[in-house]
Amino acid sequence: MKEVNKLYLALYIIGSTLLITFVFYGYQICFTPNILVDRDDRVFIIRQGASFASVQKEMYDNRFINDAISFNFLARLSGLDQSILPGRYVLRRNMTNLQAIKLLKNGRQEKVKVTFSYVRLRKELAEKMTKNLGLSPSEFNQALDSFISSNKEGFTQDNILCLFIPNTYEVYFNILPEDLITRMNAEYKKFWNEERLEKAKQTGLTPIEVSILASIVQAETIKQDEAPTIAGLYINRLKKDIALQADPTLIYAVGDFSLKRVLNGHKQIKSPYNTYMYPGLPPGPINVPQIASIDAVLNYQRNDYYYMCAKEDFSGYHNFAHNLEDHNKNARRYQKALDAEMAKAEKN
Repeated sequence: MKEVNKLYLALYIIGSTLLITFVFYGYQICFTPNILVDRDDRVFIIRQGASFASVQKEMYDNRFINDAISFNFLARLSGLDQSILPGRYVLRRNMTNLQAIKLLKNGRQEKVKVTFSYVRLRKELAEKMTKNLGLSPSEFNQALDSFISSNKEGFTQDNILCLFIPNTYEVYFNILPEDLITRMNAEYKKFWNEERLEKAKQTGLTPIEVSILASIVQAETIKQDEAPTIAGLYINRLKKDIALQADPTLIYAVGDFSLKRVLNGHKQIKSPYNTYMYPGLPPGPINVPQIASIDAVLNYQRNDYYYMCAKEDFSGYHNFAHNLEDHNKNARRYQKALDAEMAKAEKN
């Protein structure tokens, strides 16, 4: 009898020890920090098609997790290994396994900021739009081509950059390319509210034409306070059917954005963007105009200017003229100042 009691006691002690050990270990793997232990918060990206094994390996190799075994055990127990959701996640300092697994399994992503200011070509746009997203420039372009072929808003291959209003937008990392285009179209419609549409109507231009003109104005001056004056000048030319003769459009036609001076030879290039040869607006924008440039056109200065020339003080501002005679005087002053600067530079 005593031996049986000793056996029960031994089994009780062993069982209790095992239970305590199991409970303690269970508590540890569930509630003890295992993610970025004593390290700063970091972004963890799961790409489309990633497997659980690759996710776990990347987390361990890049020191997101300390104990891969405990993370693997709980992840499989929770079903994370069967449901890997691509996205951009922020893992926090000293997270537990349970917290991280819940975050990843529920797809609680942090949004990505998308910006695309100072873009001249569609290639540049695709690269900037997709830089921090889980899609490639080619996927973006395919979705954009699909939109161009089906839209009824007047967007074409030439003017499609007008769709994009420069700003900072927040989207999810795993957004589909067609959804990204839909979002940009929604932002475009939001931007072109009743007030702006009415102002465009008063200029005699469509919203797309306003953006095309704004791209030219933007390329002409670095002085935003001067932009409405330049916009007024070009609108005067458009109304009189006078060729815009805008050097930035010619540089765009040449395709050499390092070009500093437009020469007579450049003016013979046969391109719809040669506004010396063809009157009216070019078929598309020469850059993605900033909101300030679009509003400068919508709020253009009513003036009687038809000509402009850089100021001789090299301030970045322009002299404006109503007639060719005054314009030539302004041009001579600028050329004289330029020659003097060049001579001075040669002496030094």
